[in-house]
Amino acid sequence: MGVIHRDLKPENFLLLSKNDHSPLKATDFGLSVFYKYGVVFKDIVGSAYYIAPEVLKRRYGPEVDIWSIGVMLYILLSGVPPFWTESENCIFDAILRGHIDFSSDPWPSISSGAKDLVRKMLNSDPKQRLTASEVLSMIYVFSRAGSADTPLDNAVLSRLKQFKAMNQFKKVALWVIAGCLSEEEIIGLKEMFKGMDTDNSGTITLEELKQGLSKQGTKLSEYEVKQLMEAADADGNGTIDYEEFITATMHMNRMDREEHLYTAFQYFDKDNSGYITIEELEQALRDFGMEDGKDIREIINEVDSDHISFFEFISILARSIL
Repeated sequence: MGVIHRDLKPENFLLLSKNDHSPLKATDFGLSVFYKYGVVFKDIVGSAYYIAPEVLKRRYGPEVDIWSIGVMLYILLSGVPPFWTESENCIFDAILRGHIDFSSDPWPSISSGAKDLVRKMLNSDPKQRLTASEVLSMIYVFSRAGSADTPLDNAVLSRLKQFKAMNQFKKVALWVIAGCLSEEEIIGLKEMFKGMDTDNSGTITLEELKQGLSKQGTKLSEYEVKQLMEAADADGNGTIDYEEFITATMHMNRMDREEHLYTAFQYFDKDNSGYITIEELEQALRDFGMEDGKDIREIINEVDSDHISFFEFISILARSIL
């Protein structure tokens, strides 16, 4: 037998004392009920902003408390409720529609891990919603930098796979662009790298990469993990250093900035002629330890010329992210 509170909201949590480390206590159990597994409740109770959609449909169980805590977490992170309108009926309509805004400020600056946790707590399907124990297991989102529990985010895994499929020319261009990014632009990836580097060596080993994938629930074969490792490991030393990790996992919209693209172009255009020649391309790849005649032929075939202009350079990179 368990308890469903049914009215969880910030006002119903109180500190035991004024001490900075005071325990937080849940209060006001006036609407709470005991429940047994399989029992369905039908009465509509609770405070409008925090009511789960299944309560409004008059068929619910203990999952409603996770929803309410998810609403509280959304408010703590953004300062506003996820379903916020002028009347109670409009709030209920918004809850039933289930659209949650993660694009307005301050959400773009909030970590993907925190947003993922909120989404999973505010899943409209109670069967797919996180359980209390699952929420507790995801608290790594808010742990200090360097936590060993940081998983490899799904979006980052997708970028790793995309990076793996790129030819060497595009990988070098990304490496140059990664070096142009500010701390603010890569802070999330920086924290993720620290979390995966469990021994604080400054590099991610194959085993650490496997652990990061495993904690995300990603099921890849040993061969697939090794392929991702080899793709990101530009210098071929068997580990992924910080620079390599940022290069392989940064968001591709970082390539939208012309100054970044031009810096990358200049890395190849050694004589500042405004064109990248075959010789310059070969030299750049050789400097990066990535010389590959097949890649060079493919690149030249893409532009149908013996040199690459800045606009052709942009076009080649754009095709790598479509």
